[in-house]
Amino acid sequence: MRKRAAVLCGAVVVMAAGLTAVPAEAGAPRTADTADTTDAFRAAEPVWKKCATENHPTLQCASVEVPLDHADPDGRRITLALSRVPHTAKEYQGPLLVNPGGPGGSGLRLAGFVAASLPEKVAAQYDVIGFDPRGVGASEPALDCAPDHFAPVRPDPVPTSPAVERANLARVKSFAEACGRKHADLLPHIDTVSAARDLDVIRRALGAKEINYFGYSYGTYLGAVYAKLFPERVRRLVLDSVVDPTEVWYDANLSQDRAFNDRHRAFLAWVAKHDARYRLGIDPEEVEAEWYAMRAALKEEPAGGTVGPAELEDTYVPAGYYNGYWPYLAEAFAAYVNDDDAEPLVEAYEDFGAVDASGDNGYSVYTAVECRDAAWPRDWRQWHKDNWETYERAPFMTWNNAWYNAPCAFWPTGSLRPVRIVNGELPPALLFQATHDAATPYRGAVTVHHLLARSRLVVEQGGGNHGVTLSGNDCLDEHLAAYLKDGTVPRGGRGEADAVCAALPDPKPPTSKAAPPTARGAALHGLLGFRG
Repeated sequence: MRKRAAVLCGAVVVMAAGLTAVPAEAGAPRTADTADTTDAFRAAEPVWKKCATENHPTLQCASVEVPLDHADPDGRRITLALSRVPHTAKEYQGPLLVNPGGPGGSGLRLAGFVAASLPEKVAAQYDVIGFDPRGVGASEPALDCAPDHFAPVRPDPVPTSPAVERANLARVKSFAEACGRKHADLLPHIDTVSAARDLDVIRRALGAKEINYFGYSYGTYLGAVYAKLFPERVRRLVLDSVVDPTEVWYDANLSQDRAFNDRHRAFLAWVAKHDARYRLGIDPEEVEAEWYAMRAALKEEPAGGTVGPAELEDTYVPAGYYNGYWPYLAEAFAAYVNDDDAEPLVEAYEDFGAVDASGDNGYSVYTAVECRDAAWPRDWRQWHKDNWETYERAPFMTWNNAWYNAPCAFWPTGSLRPVRIVNGELPPALLFQATHDAATPYRGAVTVHHLLARSRLVVEQGGGNHGVTLSGNDCLDEHLAAYLKDGTVPRGGRGEADAVCAALPDPKPPTSKAAPPTARGAALHGLLGFRG
């Protein structure tokens, strides 16, 4: 999955002649369905120490060792960073592990957010456990393949000439090669299956017979893989904004391109609806033309010397994740077009685009996991063909997303086979999904609902945000709280959904100069791992 994107009209199809990627490792790819060696490794019980913050005064931190290679439990060990908000109620329901997605997202702060956002009586019954997956954040060693890979100004993502395509290819090949040089010992073990086996080491270290799990975005795939490997160790399973496991990962990104284009147009239609404020046109197509004209102008002269077309796309992709950002981004758009004022656009890039782009560790783990998890085309001609075809229908994000993932065409390790997610042995899992989610399109949740035989799907009808629980929708949160309290799930419905909640209304323009939102939804989206 991914986070930022985009493009311009009149694309010229070009080909970078003779460019193919390195071959996959010899032999058949390994699968996840290997013998379970996790039980052979027993981690020491975590030693919890206070690491309280102003917002989370009871937060504790610890670490746990896991094998680098779970097939060699006596070999090299690595360290995972943990956080915890401990239970306070007499009725204890065990650990609730939480994950914000990515891959590459840090979960340490998410524990405090979840514990504070759930009803107090429910949160009090769990040890809410955050963790940095292998390679991420405070876990050791942490990946950082190529610092400043996203330093502005990058080449235009749309390869409208052979020279532009070669420049982008050189950039992504350089990243893949740097990863191989710097982390050759780690890359074969940075993948979702290894991370899922880490969860079971954490479970054993916590002394728990079973775990409860709550994952957003990519965290839904991690949770589903854990449930496939260890179904008897899952007590409760919450998946919010669900990854389609049948599209891991190349096809998932192409699907995401189309969905983000729709979501970008929804943002532009919202701007048109509020023309009295933004003065960019009352017709959404007129506003869209203004946006792409802005993009073209930034190609000629980047705003503040930092915001060119790629950076502009990085800045506006978050609008597809969370509509609470729309007023802030609309202000920057309007200031640039109407007042020839680039400063708000540069500020928006620093607040949104640069936050993701400068996350060298998060991006390094993102590529390491996705490139290792499943096969990607190793012939650039396939990428070229597929992305131009997608671009014709979805110009906003397609080529930016292609370059974000393109290191996988040249990745220095081979690929595993994706895990086949199918399980009728689990307790009822609870799935949440917005119908217009762009990062994890709706059909993925329906697919997982069918694959997990006893699961229940709660749909936010008409919603477009990514990560919908604990972000202000009381209807969704009531289902979540009931499930965590005593396992209550909606009755099975006749259609795709077992329960339906109305989406929250779109935001309104501010009454004064826009500032970044501070609502609960924004707090959650500041913690989630963009891109998936």
